[in-house]
Amino acid sequence: MRLLTADHVLPVSSPPIEDGGVLVSEGRILAVGSAADLRQDHPDVPEDRFAGSAILPGFVNCHSHLELTVLRGLLDDLDHDFASWLIRLTQLRAETLSDEDIADSALAGALEGLKAGVTCFGDIGRWGLAGFEALKSTGLRGVLFQETEFSPENATAESDLAALLEKIGTLREAETEKVKVGISPHSPYTVSPALFERLAEASREKGLKVTIHAAESDAEQELLTGRGGFFAKIFEQYGVRWTPPGKRSIEYLSSAGILDTTPLLAHCTKADENEIRLIAESGSKIAHCPKSNAKFGHGVAPLSRFLVSGIEVGLGTDSMVSNNLCDMLEEARFAALAARIASASDRFIQPSEALKLATLGGAEALGLAGETGSLEPGKAADLIAVSLREVSRLPVNDVESALVFASGAGDVEMTMVAGEVLYRDGECPGADADRLRARMNEIGSRLKEAL
Repeated sequence: MRLLTADHVLPVSSPPIEDGGVLVSEGRILAVGSAADLRQDHPDVPEDRFAGSAILPGFVNCHSHLELTVLRGLLDDLDHDFASWLIRLTQLRAETLSDEDIADSALAGALEGLKAGVTCFGDIGRWGLAGFEALKSTGLRGVLFQETEFSPENATAESDLAALLEKIGTLREAETEKVKVGISPHSPYTVSPALFERLAEASREKGLKVTIHAAESDAEQELLTGRGGFFAKIFEQYGVRWTPPGKRSIEYLSSAGILDTTPLLAHCTKADENEIRLIAESGSKIAHCPKSNAKFGHGVAPLSRFLVSGIEVGLGTDSMVSNNLCDMLEEARFAALAARIASASDRFIQPSEALKLATLGGAEALGLAGETGSLEPGKAADLIAVSLREVSRLPVNDVESALVFASGAGDVEMTMVAGEVLYRDGECPGADADRLRARMNEIGSRLKEAL
């Protein structure tokens, strides 16, 4: 048993506590309250004091692609052309990276997240084993969503499903209490209607969580509604037999039965009023990735409309090739500011709401709110300490504002998952950071030569 105390404790599910504490035992939270009361009630428990800091739940990054970390910054010159970016990314991943490269890339991404205060990931992987093992080996919590291959034709639905379920079956045999497995149909335009139907059935039968990229770009909407565009030309060029459904993304996913699985929908930048209604009515969730959306010029997702509609929303950084940083405080800041300037905003996002998006909101989006995302008795001791000692954070007139509008990943000084300290003061005892740095540079040189 140990008592963690700090100048500020933010349970997220309740107001901040000045000079607060969190009592932890056997990986779980026993009590949260004032430091003085907890000391009085447990006088013999060792105290770990984080002076000048805030203790809060670990961040939940509900949309990432850890296996792509090594591609950071490599395709930034194609950000303006998302379709070309996606094709080039697919080629590089398939033709240049070995299984070992992808495994180390995922491990480096997990380590970056750990140092940034992320305690839980919703990670999507085409090479799902890489992200799965990275989460397990670093001690992180998360759901690894095994992604489908490019499967847009009905004729291959059965074989595509069999191959996917074989991968998922192998992964599920190695699941742990902290790391689980789900399904990720990549997007509405890379999965056939027949495969969507079978994936929805498999999700329900096997109890698998589902996530999918949806309503992300104009090119996607053009293809689905039958208005042509870049993706339509590519399909024609390669002889892909695929008939546009004549519907917008979320409308199509609803008709295909995917919304019946209450999936986690990533991006939803282009979701209109009717689609937002469909998401809300189905109980589906949204992974909001504001920096990634902005980097590609996809626009500002209607975050305030999502929240007003009662949709559970979490924050995701997306991959490091489409964001460049795993910094959930920066993501929360960007989300709040972008929402404030968006046209027809229904809600002025406050720092407290932004922090919830980065913590409890992400846990809700992943269906893990009963276990993590807030500091409450009975929940897992997934928490972090963030320093507010630098002059650029002072004075701390409002701790939530200081965290969201003046802090970043570099201010995280401790990360704990299930009661175990996995990162403190620049060190991750369970990771060989020097080897990973060397590997990232080595693989990066090879990738640049392949361009």
